[in-house]
Amino acid sequence: MLVSFEAAELLKKRAHDFLKEAERLMVEGKYDLCVFSLEQYCQLITEYQLFRLSGSFPHTHSLKLLLKDLSRYMESVKDLLSEKSIVYIGMLEDVYIASRYLPREYEEAEARELLRFVKEVFRPAVEP
Repeated sequence: MLVSFEAAELLKKRAHDFLKEAERLMVEGKYDLCVFSLEQYCQLITEYQLFRLSGSFPHTHSLKLLLKDLSRYMESVKDLLSEKSIVYIGMLEDVYIASRYLPREYEEAEARELLRFVKEVFRPAVEP
């Protein structure tokens, strides 16, 4: 998908807004919306980095596919596809589907652990 520089900057802004929103929702105990916001942050910031580095990004909701593409440009992203992180990436990818289409509720511990992963592992790898 081809986008303009201005549209890419909007992706970055929205990504950061989703991360801030996830932190707020965690405090409020709205765990379902918290994890959905985390997934949206991950997806949008990955699309932003792909655009910044390659000039485009694929139209997909698969975080794994986006990260595989981005790993061609950023060595740090390869760690997110490793055995220790891929489980979290899979959980985040599942959040998109579950939040929209399934009667799935997330527990505080799940939201807290995903928030920790995104802030401590995902973000430093994608936004070094």
